[in-house]
This record gives sequence, C-alpha cells and structure tokens, in this order.
Amino acid sequence: MKNNHTRWIDTIPIRKGEELNITVLEDFLAENIPGLGPEPLKVDQFPSGASNLTYRLQKGKWEAVLRRPPLGPVAPKAHDMGREFKILQAVHPHFPLAPEPMLFSDNLEIVGSPFVILERKHGIVLDRTFPEHIIPTKELCRNISVKMIETLVSLHSIDYKETALTSMVKPEGFLTRQVKGWIERYERAKTDKIDGVDNLMNWLQANIPNTLESTIIHYDFKLNNTMFEHNLKEIVGLFDWEMTTVGDPLCDLAGMFVYWIEAADSDEFHDQSHSKITTMAGFMTHNELVEAYSVKSGRDIAHFNFYLTLAFFKNAVITQQIYYRYKLGQTKDERFASFNKHTEYYFKKAMKAMSNSNYRSL
Repeated sequence: MKNNHTRWIDTIPIRKGEELNITVLEDFLAENIPGLGPEPLKVDQFPSGASNLTYRLQKGKWEAVLRRPPLGPVAPKAHDMGREFKILQAVHPHFPLAPEPMLFSDNLEIVGSPFVILERKHGIVLDRTFPEHIIPTKELCRNISVKMIETLVSLHSIDYKETALTSMVKPEGFLTRQVKGWIERYERAKTDKIDGVDNLMNWLQANIPNTLESTIIHYDFKLNNTMFEHNLKEIVGLFDWEMTTVGDPLCDLAGMFVYWIEAADSDEFHDQSHSKITTMAGFMTHNELVEAYSVKSGRDIAHFNFYLTLAFFKNAVITQQIYYRYKLGQTKDERFASFNKHTEYYFKKAMKAMSNSNYRSL
C-alpha cells in the first residue's frame, strides 16, 4: 500500500496480544542510545512472518527495528537473539545489505524476552503484490530474478575466515548435523502421524553428499526477506539472519527454490499461503534459477535433489513447530490453525524430491 506521497507503507498497528511496554522501552533507549530527541516513542509492527515478532521504532527522525522471539515457549536453540546479533556484527562489515546491529538485551523486564535493535532500511519488500506505482513488466521481473541470484552468489563469495564467524561456527559435518537436528526437532514437535515420513528421514540420513565448499549461508533466503529500492532495480537490504551459519551453499539455493513458485506449479502449491508473485511473466523458472546460480557461482548441482529434499523437510518441521505451539495453546494466532496442512504439504514435496534424482522435473 502507499500514501498520497507514494511512500511504501510496510507496517501495521500492533496485533492484539503482541504489544510492548512503550514506557519501559523508551527509558531503555534513552539510557543506551545517545542523542535521542524528546519526541515520544512510536511503535508499530511489521506484519509478515510467522516466526519472530518485528517492530518499527520511531522517535522524531530516528528509526530502528526491534526483533524478539514469538510469544510462548520456543524450540531449543531457536530464536536466539544474542546469536543473531553476533552474526550481524560479523557479517554487516562485509555485506552491507545486512542491517547494522545496534543493541542487544537479555533483560526480560523490557519487552518480555531477549531482543535486538537493528538499523532501519527503507525500500520495498515484495510479498504478494507489487506497489501501485510499479508496472511489473517482463523485463522488471527478470531483473528481480537476476538480482536475487547475484545477491546469493555475492553472499556465498565472502571468505568467512575473514569474519568473526570463525569463532561461532563449525563447518565440518554441517549436512550431517542438519539432517540429525531437523529430524530431532520434528520428533519433539510431532502431533499427527504422516505416512512416509519415517522412510523420508531414513533416506536423508543415508544419502548425505560431500560438501565441496563451505560458505556463509543466510539459510532463509527468499523474496520477502529481501528489500529493493523504490524502483525495484537494486537490492538494498536482506533480513532475518537468525538461522545464518557457515555451511553448504546449496542449502541456501534449495531454500530459495522452495518459496519461489512458478506458473507450472500445482494449485495445491498456490494454496499453501505462498506468494504467487513469482508466477508472473518474466520471473525465472525453478530450472532457470538453479542454472543461473550454477553458472554465476561455478558450483556443481549434480546432487541438488538431496538439498531440495532437505529444504522441504526443514520447512515441514518449521511449520510443524509453529502448529505444535498453536495446538498446545502457546500462541492464539489463528493464522497457525491450519499449519498442520502446510506440514503435510512440505513432507509430500520432500518425498517427491527424494524419489526423483532430476530436480528439473519437480
């Protein structure tokens, strides 16, 4: 949406039950950020996402972003704000699209959980629609596709050994740990029995390829975590770094593939709350995305079906964790009431990828 000055409006009033104590937060900011003016603190909310809660803070001309975990109990090691803050401290100097980290606090008396305060970037995040002032031509949609691939290749080209991530990560055995970890997460959050999942988990454990190169991976790289400038020509921001680590770069490409639907995908895919924006003429197909990444990065994609299987499995577990919290009454957000259907869908896609060595026919 936009206002009379065609500035993209990307926030909403805070959802009921997700309010912050503005008085306490304002006192915290005054103590920790020099030079803030006397204007009252205004807070609203970014509406997208089903994981962390994200708010815009505004005080006079000063703006920032606050991120905190979702309400209620969360899965072990998930939503680690301190880790995300350290990741951004390490990555931002080498990759300015990552927002600059400003503050981290684990004082539960301020917003009820640990939280981070980050640089506020301005631009457009494409999710379900284009802004009213933009005509989505084939050329523009193709350029968006190209910029996404170029950004992913650029991130993967950073020498992580030149960053502070070296003290935070262990690249060796990355894929083995990922398979083991996501299986364990599923077992902890399991509710309904789904046929074929045991076979899927066994296949993942038996078919782990060798990682040829370890790089920084965002691990949630998708269109609606990316911000373009207001004419959609260049990317100016990349968000949601909580799962970032050093590991196999093809995991990032596979994760992008999962969220990037194309016109040839089934209606069932479209019904899973995915954005349909990438079905528009000009956007790259799945095959074109993978091939473009391979050409620009020089990386081998011979075993890409494994990475797709793991990516779909991972998404199944994430949606299952959210549904588990909803079913136990740990969140009352009605958006999550049907997430068990999302879980079943992702498992179905993982099984299809597992049984097909050629990703081009998925």
